[in-house]
Amino acid sequence: MSAPAPSPLAVVEAPHVERQEEVLTEEALAFLAALHHRFTPRRDALLARRAARRAEIARTGRLDFLPETAHVRADPDWRVAPAPAALEDRRVEITGPADDRKMTINALNSGARVWLADFEDASSPTWHNVVSGQLNLIDAYERRIDFTSPEGRTYALRPAAELATVVMRPRGWHLDERHITVDGRPLPGALADFGLYFFHNARRLLDLGKGPYFYLPKTESHLEARLWNEVFVFAQEYVGVARGTVRATVLIETITAAYEMEEILFELREHASGLNAGRWDYLFSLIKNFRDGGEKFVLPDRNAVTMTAPFMRAYTELLVRTCHKRGAHAIGGMAAFIPSRRDPAVNEVALEKVRADKNREAGDGFDGSWVAHPDLVPVARACFDAVLGERPHQKDRLREDVEVTADQLIAVDTLQGAPTAAGLRNAVQVGLRYIEAWLRGLGAVAIFNLMEDAATAEISRSQIWQWVDAGVVLDTGEKVTAKLVREVAAEELAAARTESGAWQQAHDLLLKVALDEDYADFLTLPAYELLD
Repeated sequence: MSAPAPSPLAVVEAPHVERQEEVLTEEALAFLAALHHRFTPRRDALLARRAARRAEIARTGRLDFLPETAHVRADPDWRVAPAPAALEDRRVEITGPADDRKMTINALNSGARVWLADFEDASSPTWHNVVSGQLNLIDAYERRIDFTSPEGRTYALRPAAELATVVMRPRGWHLDERHITVDGRPLPGALADFGLYFFHNARRLLDLGKGPYFYLPKTESHLEARLWNEVFVFAQEYVGVARGTVRATVLIETITAAYEMEEILFELREHASGLNAGRWDYLFSLIKNFRDGGEKFVLPDRNAVTMTAPFMRAYTELLVRTCHKRGAHAIGGMAAFIPSRRDPAVNEVALEKVRADKNREAGDGFDGSWVAHPDLVPVARACFDAVLGERPHQKDRLREDVEVTADQLIAVDTLQGAPTAAGLRNAVQVGLRYIEAWLRGLGAVAIFNLMEDAATAEISRSQIWQWVDAGVVLDTGEKVTAKLVREVAAEELAAARTESGAWQQAHDLLLKVALDEDYADFLTLPAYELLD
């Protein structure tokens, strides 16, 4: 008996969202099914490869540049494709979820050159958010998006020439979209987000003089970049746009990807436009991969691990050198501070830190950087203007002075500082508050004057796990144990209950992902099971 024919359409089983039929057309669902049949098995194999590589790291306690791709690194001649005009100048990029209509308008109007329209860490993937994000972007391109606040304030788009260029970030390879199935299997969230956006907007964006541009998150190897490249080639042929229309910037936010930056650009070279240097996800990945590596891999309080730490400088300087060697943009990290109009003293201290961070990036050779709030756009822009002037970038700075060894990238023990009781409490507070908001459908959350996303919760719960596992002794003399963490969490739960919210559910999930002996690869995996 022959096997049943593959389904020609993806199937949607979800509560109805207003106007979803504009996104979930029969033609778009056929495209999603085609993506699934062609690429999901490869995705599955690459996720299994991640697990095997993690087991190898646990066995050896180290990482190294790949001998089998030495020829790629040694070849001086290859370059990535030239940047399209819309991505030539990226000196300030703003980030934020696409699922919020007001934030969509504010990000496009912010004065930043690029808006990272996020379907990943700054978005909680409720079905409503998944669909609304797609609708908001379509409406923005059609200039039919507006918003009126309850107080009567209106928001509308500025003239097209003043708007930020959109670079859309789909979910990572590890997450599924359970509301869309093909042949009874959930579609990978990455293919759902990419597929719907590309299908509806590729031609529309070309008509606007831009194109379908993407940020690729959580990439762990050049083989995962190769898969994305094959997705792009197939998608462009499917909808009938020229090969090379897509451009992708890869977030180097995993420790394994840091050892394969040239190879990642090589695999994507006809579609690559740059690499980005993350912070929290990078540290989270370092803990995840070396969590049983002993005392030398124990990190101090997360806020003490700045981009000036020796192992973080090794990573960022190698990123700039790699990008400029290959003709790609090097994009710096996030300034997450949320300015307060009520506290100028707090503002000035925080803004000085932002300026110092952006001045360092511009001085190191980065071509641009991220901010989380529109008020930070002029601050970051001034730092890069001072270095770039009228030039769109500084790719001519090849940084050939930079030499980074494999060991320098994981030299955590060069970092000064130690875990503190205040750091433990902060990790519990931030983890609890972020998870509670995420379960309510919020992915970008203001906590203690910072705009936090899922990466913050990941580093917070991972540090708790690491400190318990290593039996760290805090500055108070207390040893970090599961009992101590539960006591701190109970205190913070009691304090949080003065506000309405799903605090008990968030508390229980935080303790699960922070204390279970079986470390969860991503907290969003068990969290997604609890999401409406």
